[in-house]
Amino acid sequence: MKARFKKHILNFNTPGGTSRGVLHQKTSYFLEIKDDEKVGIGEVSILPKLSIDENEEVLERKLSDLCAKISNHQKIEESYFENFPALKFGYETAIRDLNSQYKKEIFNSDFAKGKKGIPINGLIWMGSKDFMLKQIEDKLAQGFRCLKLKIGAIDFETELDILNSIRKRFSPESLELRVDANGAFSKDEALKKLNDLSQFKIHSIEQPIKPKQWNAMAMLTKKTPIPIALDEELIGVKASEINTLLDEIQPQYIILKPSLIGGFAISDQWIASAEKIGIGWWLTSALEANIGLNAIAQYAATKNSNMPQGLGTGQVFRNNINSPLQVIGDELWYITERNWEELF
Repeated sequence: MKARFKKHILNFNTPGGTSRGVLHQKTSYFLEIKDDEKVGIGEVSILPKLSIDENEEVLERKLSDLCAKISNHQKIEESYFENFPALKFGYETAIRDLNSQYKKEIFNSDFAKGKKGIPINGLIWMGSKDFMLKQIEDKLAQGFRCLKLKIGAIDFETELDILNSIRKRFSPESLELRVDANGAFSKDEALKKLNDLSQFKIHSIEQPIKPKQWNAMAMLTKKTPIPIALDEELIGVKASEINTLLDEIQPQYIILKPSLIGGFAISDQWIASAEKIGIGWWLTSALEANIGLNAIAQYAATKNSNMPQGLGTGQVFRNNINSPLQVIGDELWYITERNWEELF
Protein backbone atom coordinates (compact mmCIF):
# COMPACT_ATOMS: atom_id res chain seq x y z
CA MET A 1 0.00 0.00 0.00
CA LYS A 2 0.98 3.61 -0.54
CA ALA A 3 -0.28 6.69 1.28
CA ARG A 4 -0.05 10.44 0.85
CA PHE A 5 -1.91 13.55 2.02
CA LYS A 6 -2.63 17.10 0.94
CA LYS A 7 -3.77 20.21 2.77
CA HIS A 8 -6.97 22.03 1.81
CA ILE A 9 -8.02 25.39 3.28
CA LEU A 10 -11.81 25.75 3.23
CA ASN A 11 -13.12 29.32 2.89
CA PHE A 12 -16.51 30.28 4.26
CA ASN A 13 -19.10 31.88 1.97
CA THR A 14 -20.10 34.05 4.93
CA PRO A 15 -18.07 34.18 8.15
CA GLY A 16 -19.51 31.73 10.67
CA GLY A 17 -20.22 33.26 14.06
CA THR A 18 -19.99 31.20 17.25
CA SER A 19 -19.51 32.06 20.91
CA ARG A 20 -15.83 31.09 20.44
CA GLY A 21 -15.33 33.66 17.69
CA VAL A 22 -15.94 34.15 13.97
CA LEU A 23 -14.65 31.58 11.50
CA HIS A 24 -13.43 32.75 8.09
CA GLN A 25 -11.62 29.56 7.05
CA LYS A 26 -10.62 26.18 8.38
CA THR A 27 -8.12 23.46 7.54
CA SER A 28 -8.67 19.92 6.33
CA TYR A 29 -6.23 17.30 5.07
CA PHE A 30 -7.17 14.64 2.53
CA LEU A 31 -5.52 11.27 3.16
CA GLU A 32 -5.20 8.88 0.21
CA ILE A 33 -4.40 5.19 0.66
CA LYS A 34 -3.77 3.09 -2.46
CA ASP A 35 -3.57 -0.67 -2.77
CA ASP A 36 -2.90 -1.76 -6.37
CA GLU A 37 -5.86 -0.33 -8.30
CA LYS A 38 -7.97 0.41 -5.24
CA VAL A 39 -8.03 3.88 -3.69
CA GLY A 40 -9.47 5.10 -0.40
CA ILE A 41 -9.73 8.72 0.68
CA GLY A 42 -10.41 10.08 4.14
CA GLU A 43 -10.49 13.55 5.63
CA VAL A 44 -8.58 14.80 8.65
CA SER A 45 -10.60 17.85 9.69
CA ILE A 46 -9.61 20.18 12.51
CA LEU A 47 -11.42 23.06 14.18
CA PRO A 48 -9.60 25.85 16.02
CA LYS A 49 -10.19 25.87 19.78
CA LEU A 50 -12.02 22.53 19.61
CA SER A 51 -9.92 19.81 18.01
CA ILE A 52 -7.41 18.18 20.32
CA ASP A 53 -5.06 17.80 17.35
CA GLU A 54 -5.50 21.34 15.99
CA ASN A 55 -1.77 22.18 15.93
CA GLU A 56 -1.12 21.98 12.21
CA GLU A 57 2.65 21.63 12.45
CA VAL A 58 2.36 18.67 14.84
CA LEU A 59 -0.50 17.14 12.86
CA GLU A 60 1.39 17.36 9.57
CA ARG A 61 4.38 15.57 11.11
CA LYS A 62 2.05 12.85 12.38
CA LEU A 63 0.39 12.57 8.97
CA SER A 64 3.79 12.23 7.29
CA ASP A 65 4.71 9.51 9.77
CA LEU A 66 1.40 7.70 9.22
CA CYS A 67 1.85 7.77 5.44
CA ALA A 68 5.38 6.39 5.82
CA LYS A 69 4.17 3.57 8.07
CA ILE A 70 1.39 2.66 5.63
CA SER A 71 3.74 2.79 2.65
CA ASN A 72 6.25 0.58 4.52
CA HIS A 73 3.49 -1.93 5.38
CA GLN A 74 3.83 -1.35 9.12
CA LYS A 75 0.92 -2.28 11.36
CA ILE A 76 -1.00 0.72 12.75
CA GLU A 77 -1.95 0.09 16.37
CA GLU A 78 -4.98 1.73 18.01
CA SER A 79 -2.68 3.49 20.48
CA TYR A 80 -1.01 5.30 17.57
CA PHE A 81 -4.00 7.67 17.39
CA GLU A 82 -4.08 8.66 21.06
CA ASN A 83 -4.64 12.44 21.23
CA PHE A 84 -5.24 12.51 17.45
CA PRO A 85 -9.02 11.97 17.03
CA ALA A 86 -9.21 13.83 13.70
CA LEU A 87 -6.41 11.67 12.31
CA LYS A 88 -8.17 8.53 13.54
CA PHE A 89 -11.37 9.63 11.79
CA GLY A 90 -9.51 10.33 8.54
CA TYR A 91 -7.62 7.03 8.63
CA GLU A 92 -10.70 5.00 9.54
CA THR A 93 -12.66 6.62 6.70
CA ALA A 94 -9.87 6.07 4.14
CA ILE A 95 -9.57 2.38 5.06
CA ARG A 96 -13.34 1.88 4.86
CA ASP A 97 -13.38 3.65 1.50
CA LEU A 98 -10.49 1.51 0.24
CA ASN A 99 -12.19 -1.71 1.28
CA SER A 100 -15.59 -0.76 -0.13
CA GLN A 101 -14.09 0.53 -3.38
CA TYR A 102 -16.42 3.47 -3.70
CA LYS A 103 -17.67 5.88 -5.23
CA LYS A 104 -18.07 6.28 -2.06
CA GLU A 105 -20.45 3.74 -0.56
CA ILE A 106 -18.43 3.23 2.60
CA PHE A 107 -21.51 2.15 4.55
CA ASN A 108 -24.33 0.09 3.09
CA SER A 109 -27.62 2.02 3.20
CA ASP A 110 -30.44 3.35 1.04
CA PHE A 111 -28.90 6.78 1.48
CA ALA A 112 -25.60 5.65 -0.03
CA LYS A 113 -27.54 4.09 -2.91
CA GLY A 114 -29.35 7.39 -3.56
CA LYS A 115 -32.74 5.98 -2.58
CA LYS A 116 -33.41 7.89 0.64
CA GLY A 117 -32.56 11.27 2.16
CA ILE A 118 -31.50 12.03 5.74
CA PRO A 119 -33.56 14.65 7.62
CA ILE A 120 -31.29 17.46 8.82
CA ASN A 121 -31.58 20.64 10.86
CA GLY A 122 -31.08 24.08 9.34
CA LEU A 123 -28.12 25.82 10.97
CA ILE A 124 -28.43 29.49 11.92
CA TRP A 125 -25.12 31.22 12.61
CA MET A 126 -24.65 33.95 15.19
CA GLY A 127 -24.64 37.56 14.09
CA SER A 128 -26.79 40.67 14.22
CA LYS A 129 -30.52 40.25 14.72
CA ASP A 130 -31.19 41.13 11.08
CA PHE A 131 -28.55 38.66 9.87
CA MET A 132 -29.98 35.85 11.98
CA LEU A 133 -33.56 36.61 10.94
CA LYS A 134 -32.51 36.60 7.27
CA GLN A 135 -30.95 33.15 7.71
CA ILE A 136 -34.10 31.91 9.42
CA GLU A 137 -36.33 33.17 6.61
CA ASP A 138 -34.08 31.48 4.04
CA LYS A 139 -34.15 28.14 5.87
CA LEU A 140 -37.90 28.24 6.33
CA ALA A 141 -38.34 29.02 2.64
CA GLN A 142 -36.24 25.95 1.82
CA GLY A 143 -38.65 23.80 3.82
CA PHE A 144 -36.73 23.15 7.02
CA ARG A 145 -38.85 21.89 9.92
CA CYS A 146 -36.00 21.89 12.46
CA LEU A 147 -33.74 24.88 13.07
CA LYS A 148 -30.61 25.02 15.22
CA LEU A 149 -29.64 28.50 16.39
CA LYS A 150 -26.20 29.27 17.75
CA ILE A 151 -26.60 31.57 20.75
CA GLY A 152 -24.36 33.17 23.35
CA ALA A 153 -22.38 35.72 21.34
CA ILE A 154 -24.84 38.62 21.09
CA ASP A 155 -27.12 40.19 23.69
CA PHE A 156 -29.22 37.46 25.35
CA GLU A 157 -32.39 39.58 25.31
CA THR A 158 -31.99 39.98 21.54
CA GLU A 159 -31.69 36.21 21.19
CA LEU A 160 -34.87 35.76 23.24
CA ASP A 161 -36.58 38.30 20.98
CA ILE A 162 -35.54 36.32 17.89
CA LEU A 163 -36.88 33.08 19.37
CA ASN A 164 -40.11 34.84 20.35
CA SER A 165 -40.62 36.10 16.80
CA ILE A 166 -40.21 32.56 15.47
CA ARG A 167 -42.62 31.04 17.97
CA LYS A 168 -45.27 33.65 17.20
CA ARG A 169 -45.33 32.28 13.64
CA PHE A 170 -44.60 28.59 14.15
CA SER A 171 -45.83 26.19 16.83
CA PRO A 172 -43.55 23.53 18.35
CA GLU A 173 -45.51 20.96 16.33
CA SER A 174 -44.71 22.65 13.02
CA LEU A 175 -41.12 23.77 13.76
CA GLU A 176 -38.57 22.21 16.09
CA LEU A 177 -36.12 24.67 17.63
CA ARG A 178 -32.70 23.65 18.94
CA VAL A 179 -30.17 26.06 20.40
CA ASP A 180 -26.41 25.68 20.79
CA ALA A 181 -24.66 27.76 23.43
CA ASN A 182 -21.17 26.33 22.80
CA GLY A 183 -20.49 26.65 26.53
CA ALA A 184 -21.26 30.39 26.58
CA PHE A 185 -23.20 30.49 29.89
CA SER A 186 -21.51 30.70 33.27
CA LYS A 187 -22.51 27.94 35.67
CA ASP A 188 -24.07 30.55 38.00
CA GLU A 189 -26.35 32.08 35.35
CA ALA A 190 -27.11 28.97 33.29
CA LEU A 191 -30.25 27.75 35.07
CA LYS A 192 -31.92 31.19 34.89
CA LYS A 193 -31.15 31.42 31.19
CA LEU A 194 -32.51 27.92 30.62
CA ASN A 195 -35.73 28.97 32.37
CA ASP A 196 -35.93 32.08 30.17
CA LEU A 197 -35.47 29.96 27.05
CA SER A 198 -38.01 27.34 28.09
CA GLN A 199 -40.99 29.62 27.29
CA PHE A 200 -40.28 29.02 23.60
CA LYS A 201 -40.65 25.23 23.79
CA ILE A 202 -37.06 24.50 22.85
CA HIS A 203 -36.31 20.91 21.81
CA SER A 204 -32.83 20.95 23.38
CA ILE A 205 -29.83 23.11 24.22
CA GLU A 206 -26.30 22.02 23.38
CA GLN A 207 -23.52 22.51 25.91
CA PRO A 208 -24.94 25.39 28.01
CA ILE A 209 -21.73 25.66 30.08
CA LYS A 210 -18.10 24.92 29.28
CA PRO A 211 -17.01 21.26 29.45
CA LYS A 212 -15.09 19.62 32.31
CA GLN A 213 -17.54 20.92 34.93
CA TRP A 214 -19.23 17.59 35.60
CA ASN A 215 -20.81 18.50 38.96
CA ALA A 216 -22.28 21.75 37.64
CA MET A 217 -23.51 20.06 34.46
CA ALA A 218 -25.07 17.21 36.46
CA MET A 219 -26.96 19.75 38.56
CA LEU A 220 -28.22 21.44 35.41
CA THR A 221 -29.42 18.21 33.79
CA LYS A 222 -31.43 17.44 36.95
CA LYS A 223 -33.08 20.87 37.18
CA THR A 224 -33.28 22.04 33.58
CA PRO A 225 -36.65 22.81 31.96
CA ILE A 226 -35.01 22.16 28.56
CA PRO A 227 -33.34 18.87 27.60
CA ILE A 228 -29.55 19.27 27.63
CA ALA A 229 -27.34 17.77 24.91
CA LEU A 230 -23.65 17.27 25.59
CA ASP A 231 -21.39 18.28 22.70
CA GLU A 232 -17.90 19.61 23.50
CA GLU A 233 -18.12 17.55 26.71
CA LEU A 234 -17.43 14.40 24.66
CA ILE A 235 -14.16 15.65 23.13
CA GLY A 236 -11.10 14.00 24.61
CA VAL A 237 -13.08 11.41 26.59
CA LYS A 238 -11.48 7.96 26.40
CA ALA A 239 -13.55 4.86 25.69
CA SER A 240 -12.98 3.69 29.27
CA GLU A 241 -14.51 6.95 30.60
CA ILE A 242 -17.74 6.94 28.58
CA ASN A 243 -19.93 5.11 31.09
CA THR A 244 -18.62 7.17 34.00
CA LEU A 245 -19.39 10.47 32.26
CA LEU A 246 -22.89 9.42 31.25
CA ASP A 247 -23.70 7.98 34.69
CA GLU A 248 -22.48 11.08 36.52
CA ILE A 249 -23.98 13.79 34.29
CA GLN A 250 -27.09 11.95 33.06
CA PRO A 251 -27.73 14.25 30.05
CA GLN A 252 -30.93 14.01 28.06
CA TYR A 253 -28.96 13.78 24.79
CA ILE A 254 -25.42 13.45 23.45
CA ILE A 255 -24.21 14.81 20.11
CA LEU A 256 -21.60 12.82 18.23
CA LYS A 257 -19.02 14.50 16.00
CA PRO A 258 -16.80 11.67 14.73
CA SER A 259 -13.93 13.90 13.59
CA LEU A 260 -13.71 15.46 17.06
CA ILE A 261 -14.17 12.33 19.18
CA GLY A 262 -12.11 9.85 17.13
CA GLY A 263 -14.14 8.11 14.45
CA PHE A 264 -16.92 5.57 14.12
CA ALA A 265 -15.81 2.79 16.47
CA ILE A 266 -15.91 5.09 19.50
CA SER A 267 -19.16 6.62 18.21
CA ASP A 268 -20.65 3.12 18.35
CA GLN A 269 -19.52 2.85 21.98
CA TRP A 270 -21.10 6.20 22.87
CA ILE A 271 -24.39 5.20 21.21
CA ALA A 272 -24.52 1.78 22.90
CA SER A 273 -23.78 3.24 26.33
CA ALA A 274 -26.29 6.07 25.90
CA GLU A 275 -29.10 3.84 24.67
CA LYS A 276 -28.57 1.43 27.55
CA ILE A 277 -29.58 4.14 30.05
CA GLY A 278 -32.18 5.93 27.94
CA ILE A 279 -30.10 8.86 26.67
CA GLY A 280 -30.93 10.11 23.17
CA TRP A 281 -28.36 11.06 20.55
CA TRP A 282 -27.80 12.43 17.08
CA LEU A 283 -24.83 12.98 14.77
CA THR A 284 -23.41 16.29 13.62
CA SER A 285 -20.74 17.25 11.12
CA ALA A 286 -18.02 19.58 12.39
CA LEU A 287 -17.37 21.69 9.30
CA GLU A 288 -15.68 18.93 7.34
CA ALA A 289 -15.36 19.14 3.57
CA ASN A 290 -17.61 16.80 1.59
CA ILE A 291 -15.32 13.78 2.08
CA GLY A 292 -15.79 13.82 5.84
CA LEU A 293 -19.41 14.96 5.65
CA ASN A 294 -20.23 12.07 3.32
CA ALA A 295 -18.64 9.54 5.67
CA ILE A 296 -20.60 10.86 8.67
CA ALA A 297 -23.85 10.97 6.69
CA GLN A 298 -23.42 7.40 5.48
CA TYR A 299 -22.68 6.28 9.04
CA ALA A 300 -25.75 8.15 10.31
CA ALA A 301 -27.93 6.47 7.67
CA THR A 302 -27.07 3.03 9.04
CA LYS A 303 -28.50 3.97 12.44
CA ASN A 304 -32.08 4.35 11.13
CA SER A 305 -32.80 7.38 13.31
CA ASN A 306 -35.75 9.58 12.35
CA MET A 307 -34.33 12.48 14.36
CA PRO A 308 -32.94 15.36 12.26
CA GLN A 309 -29.16 15.11 12.09
CA GLY A 310 -26.70 18.04 11.92
CA LEU A 311 -25.37 17.41 8.42
CA GLY A 312 -25.94 20.59 6.44
CA THR A 313 -22.63 22.38 6.85
CA GLY A 314 -21.18 21.39 3.47
CA GLN A 315 -22.97 24.37 1.94
CA VAL A 316 -21.08 26.96 3.99
CA PHE A 317 -17.84 26.78 1.96
CA ARG A 318 -17.20 28.42 -1.39
CA ASN A 319 -14.41 25.98 -2.28
CA ASN A 320 -15.79 22.68 -1.05
CA ILE A 321 -14.99 19.73 -3.31
CA ASN A 322 -17.58 18.63 -5.86
CA SER A 323 -19.51 15.60 -4.71
CA PRO A 324 -22.83 13.75 -5.05
CA LEU A 325 -24.12 15.35 -1.82
CA GLN A 326 -27.05 17.73 -2.16
CA VAL A 327 -29.51 19.28 0.29
CA ILE A 328 -33.05 18.98 -1.05
CA GLY A 329 -35.68 20.62 1.16
CA ASP A 330 -34.72 19.62 4.68
CA GLU A 331 -32.93 16.42 3.70
CA LEU A 332 -29.39 15.52 2.65
CA TRP A 333 -29.28 13.28 -0.44
CA TYR A 334 -26.57 11.33 -2.24
CA ILE A 335 -27.10 11.80 -5.99
CA THR A 336 -25.48 8.70 -7.47
CA GLU A 337 -25.34 10.16 -10.99
CA ARG A 338 -22.84 12.78 -9.85
CA ASN A 339 -19.10 12.21 -9.67
CA TRP A 340 -16.54 13.04 -7.03
CA GLU A 341 -13.93 15.66 -7.77
CA GLU A 342 -10.44 14.25 -8.25
CA LEU A 343 -8.31 15.31 -5.29
CA PHE A 344 -4.81 14.15 -6.18
